[in-house]
Amino acid sequence: MRDAARPMVTLGQELQLNVIELRKADRLQQTGGALGAWIALFEHWQEEDIMAQIVEPPVRAALEKLKTLSADAEARRLAFVRERALRDERSLLKDAREEGREEGRAEALRT
Repeated sequence: MRDAARPMVTLGQELQLNVIELRKADRLQQTGGALGAWIALFEHWQEEDIMAQIVEPPVRAALEKLKTLSADAEARRLAFVRERALRDERSLLKDAREEGREEGRAEALRT
C-alpha cells in the first residue's frame, strides 16, 4: 500500500484496517487476539469483569486513558460541551439545507 500524497512512502504490514459494525461484533464470536480485545473495549468498556480479561497492551493503555478521562470532571464537562456543540452544528446545517430547499422550491414555482 502506498501513501497517495507521497508515493515514495510504502506502508507495510504494520498498518491494518478492520471495519466492523459494533452492533454485529458480538455475533462474530471474535473473542481472541487484538481485534477481539478492541471489540470488547468498544462494546463493554464499563463492564469491569470483561475488561479484566483483556491482556493486549495497547487496549489496556486505551482503557486506562478512558478511565482517567472518565474520572476527570473537567474532561467530562469538556466532552459534553463538545458533543453538544457538534449536535447543534448538525442541527443548524440541517435547518439551513431545508431553508435552502424551500427557497429553491419557491423560486421554481415563480418561474
